[in-house]
Amino acid sequence: MFTDRAKISIKSGRGGDGHVSFRREKYVPNGGPDGGDGGNGGSVILEIDEGLNTLTDFRHKRKYKAEDGANGDKRNKSGKSGANLIIKVPEGTIIKEAESGKIIIDMSGENRRFTLLTGGRGGKGNQNYATSTMQAPKYAQPGQPARELELAMELKVIADVGLVGFPNVGKSTFLTKVSNARPKVANYHFTTLNPHLGVVDLKDAKGFVVADIPGLIEGASDGVGLGFEFLRHIERTKVLIHIVDAAGSEGRDPVDDIHKINNELITYNPELAKRPQVIAANKIDMIYTGEEEDPVERIKTVFSAEGIKVFAVSAISGKGISDLLYYVQNLLDGIEEELTVFAPEYFPEEMLITGNDPYTVVYDEAADEYVVEGPRIEKMLGYTNLEAEKGFIFFQRFMKDAGVLEKLKELGITEGATVRMYGLKFEYYD
Repeated sequence: MFTDRAKISIKSGRGGDGHVSFRREKYVPNGGPDGGDGGNGGSVILEIDEGLNTLTDFRHKRKYKAEDGANGDKRNKSGKSGANLIIKVPEGTIIKEAESGKIIIDMSGENRRFTLLTGGRGGKGNQNYATSTMQAPKYAQPGQPARELELAMELKVIADVGLVGFPNVGKSTFLTKVSNARPKVANYHFTTLNPHLGVVDLKDAKGFVVADIPGLIEGASDGVGLGFEFLRHIERTKVLIHIVDAAGSEGRDPVDDIHKINNELITYNPELAKRPQVIAANKIDMIYTGEEEDPVERIKTVFSAEGIKVFAVSAISGKGISDLLYYVQNLLDGIEEELTVFAPEYFPEEMLITGNDPYTVVYDEAADEYVVEGPRIEKMLGYTNLEAEKGFIFFQRFMKDAGVLEKLKELGITEGATVRMYGLKFEYYD
């Protein structure tokens, strides 16, 4: 079955913890700190795979996790960084944050590779905290925790031209005739479930990609049947070929069919009404010549007034198809090469750093230290490079804005007092 939507959960790798150890060798009774740094956790990366055209794989596996970084070790040995996790997706896949439905990234156009979640940074070993006044630090920095995200994935087929029309009007047969696609063709009164892509090659003209958008029914724009599943694929196309059963072989009026399908397109997305459209009056080899009114001429009379070109064609014999294809190519040549790429609305790196995670500020009387802990503090320590001046200033601002400094003052902290945060110690100055 064709799958164009899926939900998965992803998790970056946790950073390895820094190590606490001291050099111990013969004749070196008081060696200095030699605890190594933890390795960085792996990141979760999206990448377009040209060989994929469905999201079927994500129906069988829903949880994805990058590798954790290894802990540091003695003798200044750094932990190994975790491997990145690369998730392959078909072009045209839109990635959303599942709960809000906001777009994170549209994997289309120039968006070929994208880092969804950065792995946690490894913690510093105790060798990094030796100073002239503290030559034997007994603490190290913990690794940055992993981060998780629930994703909703949605595939919108990318094609230059979309075939629309009621079920069983000959779209699959038409696609088979004009391209290298080989969809299954049968006389079904329901509809094809799979959007099929085919490449149309024209002599002395540029080819184009055409998609057989599964047959629509009335109410599709309201979600009737598989309406939304089908209509989303039309949004990326530049030109629409509206195929209609001109012979009325199933007892429907072709003019009424065209109006109904166009109403569904407009109701779903008014922008679709602005797309250039061509009508392929199909099944002309089934028209009874003794009829008083030529149904193809009737279609032309009605829709030529709307500026829509009508071609009489037979998807079985191929009659009239060549003229239609060259006309469509001329339309495409007049359209600027601009792919519809949906703009991002949700930024994981920013959303997951900020927030209202709890924290506590207490006084440890036994150690004579003020202890600040909690998920929010641990996250911020992991994301901030305290060795850089800008990073340290950023962290100080965070401490003030989060109310940590105010709580320390409420506990009676004085200048020169020690503040401990997850193995890191600071001297407090107002």
